[in-house]
Amino acid sequence: MAMPSTRHASLLVLAVAITAVSLAPPGAADLMQNYYARTCPNVEAIVRGVVQQKKDATIRTIGSTIRLFFHDCFVEGCDGSVLIDSTAGQQAEKDASDNRSLAFEGFDTVQSAKAAVEAACPDTVSCADVLALATRDAIALSGGPFFQVELGRLDGLSSKASSVPGQLPDPNHNMNQLLAVFTAHGLDMSDLVALSAAHSVGQAHCNKFANRLYSYRPGQPTDPTLNPNYARFLESRCPRVGPDNLVFMDQASPAQFDNQYYRNLQDGGGLLGSDELLYTDDRTRPMVDAWASSTSAFYQAFVDAIVRLGRVGVKSGTQGNIRKRCNVFN
Repeated sequence: MAMPSTRHASLLVLAVAITAVSLAPPGAADLMQNYYARTCPNVEAIVRGVVQQKKDATIRTIGSTIRLFFHDCFVEGCDGSVLIDSTAGQQAEKDASDNRSLAFEGFDTVQSAKAAVEAACPDTVSCADVLALATRDAIALSGGPFFQVELGRLDGLSSKASSVPGQLPDPNHNMNQLLAVFTAHGLDMSDLVALSAAHSVGQAHCNKFANRLYSYRPGQPTDPTLNPNYARFLESRCPRVGPDNLVFMDQASPAQFDNQYYRNLQDGGGLLGSDELLYTDDRTRPMVDAWASSTSAFYQAFVDAIVRLGRVGVKSGTQGNIRKRCNVFN
């Protein structure tokens, strides 16, 4: 078989490279580390200082900030649209039913960080990038991995509650449904299992998992995958008729971003149905076992996954701008 000429081989490599770029998520090619090195060199220190202050004030800062990033990226991409307030004529993303449990502390952390950044570097850093940095810092300051954040996102020009349904994973989804949500955003099974470990920190309302305690299926009210001792504890926190209390996602180390989350799953201690499903499904159990036994392997998988998440639906060019305030359009 004749070998291609050097010129033809070079053209082939170029064609493959062009194809790879053309298949990249819109705007993702514009992201880079140290994007603000010249225009706002202290942006990371500024954001980290605010996150540290908010974390010291309340443990809820950690999980609520991380969750905000996930909910932003899964709806219309990582463009800060979840931060916009509703108006009389338009219900924004944050007020969609799937987003109403997003905690004040996350919004407050991002808006405070943005105000501090604006004071140092006016009209330079997007809210979407502030949210990405604040998320990294919430993870690292609670014991998780520190990683370099790709920056250069613009803020989106639209935020509609009607865009939210069907875009976010649900606690009652089966594995195929969860995978469909992730693959729709260019993510895979490994990303699903790794990113679910964000539930290592934060809290959930009783109504997100009460069906696992009292109405799982006819004749079997309690989900059999729940550790019985854990189920009794949850029943004490979430009585059948009572307030919609908050419960830590990880009782063992609620303020630590760590791989205890996976060890909980091995022991029937996943709070949400979609958590425990990662261990009961044969397709994902090997990853749970691997990351439960190795912090370094978990950290690497999580960092890889959250960097990929941060590239979803990135806005560039005329698709966005840089907001002065994160909760209102310019």
